[in-house]
Amino acid sequence: MADTAPLPFRLPPAFEAWFAARGWSPRPHQLALAEASLSGTSALLIAPTGGGKTLAGFLGTLIELAERPKSNSDIPSLHTLYISPLKALAADVQRNLMTPVSEMALPIRIETRTGDTAPHIRQRQRKTPPDILLTTPEQLALLIASDHAASFFADLKCVIIDEIHAIAPSKRGDLLALGLATLAEWSPTCRFLGLSATVRDPEHLAGWLDVRSPAAQPSAPPAKGVRGLTSKAQPQPPLAAGEGIAASNPENRVRIIETPSILTPDISILVSRERIPWSGHSGRFAVPEVYEAIRDATMTLVFVNTRSQAELLFQELWAANEDGLPIALHHGSLARDQRERVEAAMAAGQLKAVVCTSTLDLGIDWGEVDLVIQMGAPKGAARLIQRIGRSNHRMDEASQAILVPTNRFEVLECRAAEAAVEAGEIDGEGPRNGALDILAQHVMGRACGEGFHLAALYDEIRRAQPYRDLDWETFERIADFVATGGYALKTYDRFHRIVRRADGLWVARTPRDKQAHRMNIGAIVEAPMLSVRLASFAGKAGLPGNATSEVGAPTSKAQAQRPRSAGEGAAASNRIIRPGRKLGEMEEYFLSLLTPGDTFLFGGEILRLLGIDGMDALCARAQSDSPAIPTYNGGKFPLSTFLADRVRHMIHNPEEWKHLPDPVREWFEIQELRSVIPPPDHLLVETFPRADRHYLVSYPFEGRLAHQTLGMLVTRRLERAGAKPVGFVASEYAMAVWGMEDMRGLDMDAIFHPDMLGDDLEEWLDESALMKRTFAHCAQISGLIHRNLPGSEKNSRQVTFSTDLIFDVLRSHEPDHILLQATRADAATGLLDVRRLSDMLARIHGHIVHKPLAKISPFAVPVMLEVGREPVFGASAMEAILREAEEDLVRDAMG
Repeated sequence: MADTAPLPFRLPPAFEAWFAARGWSPRPHQLALAEASLSGTSALLIAPTGGGKTLAGFLGTLIELAERPKSNSDIPSLHTLYISPLKALAADVQRNLMTPVSEMALPIRIETRTGDTAPHIRQRQRKTPPDILLTTPEQLALLIASDHAASFFADLKCVIIDEIHAIAPSKRGDLLALGLATLAEWSPTCRFLGLSATVRDPEHLAGWLDVRSPAAQPSAPPAKGVRGLTSKAQPQPPLAAGEGIAASNPENRVRIIETPSILTPDISILVSRERIPWSGHSGRFAVPEVYEAIRDATMTLVFVNTRSQAELLFQELWAANEDGLPIALHHGSLARDQRERVEAAMAAGQLKAVVCTSTLDLGIDWGEVDLVIQMGAPKGAARLIQRIGRSNHRMDEASQAILVPTNRFEVLECRAAEAAVEAGEIDGEGPRNGALDILAQHVMGRACGEGFHLAALYDEIRRAQPYRDLDWETFERIADFVATGGYALKTYDRFHRIVRRADGLWVARTPRDKQAHRMNIGAIVEAPMLSVRLASFAGKAGLPGNATSEVGAPTSKAQAQRPRSAGEGAAASNRIIRPGRKLGEMEEYFLSLLTPGDTFLFGGEILRLLGIDGMDALCARAQSDSPAIPTYNGGKFPLSTFLADRVRHMIHNPEEWKHLPDPVREWFEIQELRSVIPPPDHLLVETFPRADRHYLVSYPFEGRLAHQTLGMLVTRRLERAGAKPVGFVASEYAMAVWGMEDMRGLDMDAIFHPDMLGDDLEEWLDESALMKRTFAHCAQISGLIHRNLPGSEKNSRQVTFSTDLIFDVLRSHEPDHILLQATRADAATGLLDVRRLSDMLARIHGHIVHKPLAKISPFAVPVMLEVGREPVFGASAMEAILREAEEDLVRDAMG
């Protein structure tokens, strides 16, 4: 009998020859994904870092484009869309993808399109699209909102989503999922490929990638439209198997291709020769040892969790750089040309180290990197795996990483993360409901592009996983909101943004509405930013022809440290200050705290603020022993629930203590002697007097956002209990309240009862500034308020005034407005983290250990050091203040 088994898939001869010329063999997962891609099957590839995932994603595309027949029309069309969460990743992929294309002489045009792409290039790409376009979720949304978008994407054959795990569980993921559902509608033959190295739930992520299966049991619209919006067309019931898209046919579902890791990363925790601080996040004490590690490695990426830390650490490393090593800085606030220079130097192997933030922690292949240093706790096991995978970026070579805890609690977090990686455990977010403000933005975007029929768009939207449970009434309320602003706002013409034509098609009302939407697309509301520019001095006023030069460093240190007004230098020489070269962008809030003459760190340099001119902060290079460290409202990672649970178990288990440094182990032992260490499912609450105040300190280990909300609610309850609370402070690990009355006799089960999330929460939300801030974000994302307008840009005060006014109007006249509903849902997982707090209160209900003490406990020292800290300090001043307070507190707690 003849053997009918199918032959194994092989690459075309030219591709096999290319692999062989490099001494490579295609990996099984690369062949499997290429086979799936060429058969038109959507697939999710999960493979270890360095396993060639990106090349695997493009193999099917390259083969198709290499073998395509010549077109008679010569009209270019877009074949493959690659979507990356980072601009730097898109640029890196283009560099790496050009290697096989050029070496095999493939007639393929590849281009990138990000927020940094020049407008004339974007216009050309729409008229004559490349074969492969590398872009971001925001740019896809912008293309969908463009004229003739459906014809632009009509011939699209493949969409590749890189680092899919990082995009999906976020508002950017909601926006992208909606965009993918639109592409599936416009291009019926398009396949969708997802790439990732760290996935907690592959089935869930594959479901997110599946935008072709109709959602089950769609909610039929009412017979009469809500507020008159319903079009004549009605949503259709799900297709039966065999009719159109086969909902239950596994061949049309997303295929999961997994390749397990065969190597465990080599991770060590740096225990400094210096003392381990009780508080703070700078890591300055460990800089000499970090520098030694950099010097001994070939190339190092030093990751930090915030841009502030990046600026400070780079300055400290530069001061310790006795050997003149080429060390660079990379973060998202730097000017594009500076970031690109650093990336090019890394790719060329010209740098010894780069201090960076999350701008470089996804997928970028820097071949020479053999060490990753994580300064501070990583906040999540998946994030740690992603970052350390940048070293030895090859599947068959173990990654090398050093974790540097910056305080005592971070020692525990680093150890928990190390143990999780060793055990192969990954944390991550589960399924989420799509954000309603993002849905409103997408509805507006579809109206700006091709327009839509209401029922057809509803069916399309529900093919995006985050919106599969969207009911018709909520969808129609969103459409009504985009069309009129909602019941309370419909009398204001400026909130009317879309209209229905006689044929039932919904379109943008005016060209200005289209332009405003396109200028404000995105899922992230950035803090108001000012451009940081080196000031230029034009020659003496009134004398034409004098050269303009950038302000350099002052001639002496004393001169650098002498404060002066913005106009002082100019007046002395009759020169005019003009904006010069842009160094990057900084938050308006931070710069508003400075006065002309103050110095601060930015881009690895010390700058003096000369003055603010419109949207520009004019600066000069300077010298200073104590420059201010920039603060940024965004960019702080929360401690993952998964790691928090591991830390609680580690603290409770004395067997784990043997793996900790001696100072940390001693800290635990004295805590157990002076107070208590509770079981991991219990909450320790300590009360004690200090000076003329009384303190309550609890240790939930649920992250700063949840602790801030807990602090506000506990403070309200203490007020009713007569404890006269004065204030509270929250850290990643603990929350402390101080007041005028002794709190040692209070019923802590009542204070921390889960019912605080009822009336207490509602009352606080009604008056909370954080709620207004959350509403402001939702208003901007949904398009109700635009920061950027044709010919102008609103400043932060104008935006805040507008959103606060609308918030008050809606709360008074339409409390069930859809945008208030979106705001409350956002608050549950965003700035207030109510959902996580709710889970914690349920966990510890009936399991509170209250320990009244005569004085401060060892565990309370770190959070007590947070009391009274100011947001802006020079690094040396901050260290001195913390050290002085620390010595006093430690003497009481440990003595």
